[in-house]
Amino acid sequence: MFNVQLSFTNTTIFQFSSSFMAQHHLQLAATSSHGWLRATPSDAHSETSADKRWDSLAFNPVKTDYIYVMKSCKDGSFSNGGLRQYGNIEISPSAAVLNYGQGIIENLKAYKNKNGSIILFRVEENGLRMRVGADRMCMPAPTIEQFVEAVTSTVSANERWVPPSNKGFLHVQPLLMGNGPVLSLIPAPEFIFLIYVTPVRNYFEGGLKPINVVVENDIHRATLGGVGNIKAIGNYAGIMKAQAKAKANGFSDVLYLDSIHNRYLEEFSTANVFIVKDNTISTPVLGRTILPGITRKSIIEIAHRQGFKVEERLVPVEELFDADEVFCCGNAVCVLPVGSITLNGKSYITIYVKWCATELPERL
Repeated sequence: MFNVQLSFTNTTIFQFSSSFMAQHHLQLAATSSHGWLRATPSDAHSETSADKRWDSLAFNPVKTDYIYVMKSCKDGSFSNGGLRQYGNIEISPSAAVLNYGQGIIENLKAYKNKNGSIILFRVEENGLRMRVGADRMCMPAPTIEQFVEAVTSTVSANERWVPPSNKGFLHVQPLLMGNGPVLSLIPAPEFIFLIYVTPVRNYFEGGLKPINVVVENDIHRATLGGVGNIKAIGNYAGIMKAQAKAKANGFSDVLYLDSIHNRYLEEFSTANVFIVKDNTISTPVLGRTILPGITRKSIIEIAHRQGFKVEERLVPVEELFDADEVFCCGNAVCVLPVGSITLNGKSYITIYVKWCATELPERL
């Protein structure tokens, strides 16, 4: 059974105390010519009905207090970023992101620890992944330092929207998109880096429950030479049809196969996949179609240190049915056990992992 004590070294885990938050808010100001606002301790700690609504949280956007916006300069660098009140942004009708899909996203979480501090995990990894994705999409990107500062500033300014540890977490969504008028198929003349946050409930509402998934044979989430290995915004609309069909048939998620042989495991809709057999943990090898998940990377590091053999390779779909355990991992789900798998109309029951992903931040 894959049951390990979680710990990380050589990585950045940001923790904010209330006193740090208050001090940090006072430093978050920029020039009025860009419309930036100053977040104050009273903004962050004021009482609103939000404090009474934790029990009704869902996976829907909630209007919080502040967003972060930063635009590119002519040389491709980013500067003069800052906080704005939550609201709509201005974008050209002929923007590259709207007409040609030139945009990428990231996502991460802010948790409230039992002692009241707020935790962000491996933020610099998200910043690095955004830069790699931006290069593939012909886009400039903020530096990793700018990315980390923007994320911490946005979370800090929206501190009061971080739910208690037993109620949920603050979803953090950075976006990088091409703006400015374009008609030809060319990179945008201007780029916007944006971060918004929203509180959501714990994925494991009512306790950790294994999911039932279906293996998709017709629709593929990525192809060789495409952008399946980065978080391009267009990657997700293409699988909505398979996802909707699976949900309508009572499945929790879809597991996709490779587009060439239609045999090797790729990913779930928004999560990486692992299988466990004896002392060996296997996952699809990174390449031109597999997203380098940060939770995936962390699990591999943990498994190595705990003495497991880890194989990153082509994983045939048949191995799902001989595995001791199957689980998925990603920002939204953390680590989620798979209880049953359906392929070509036939369902198979799997043994699921015993450790609860909701405890991840507390055990770091």
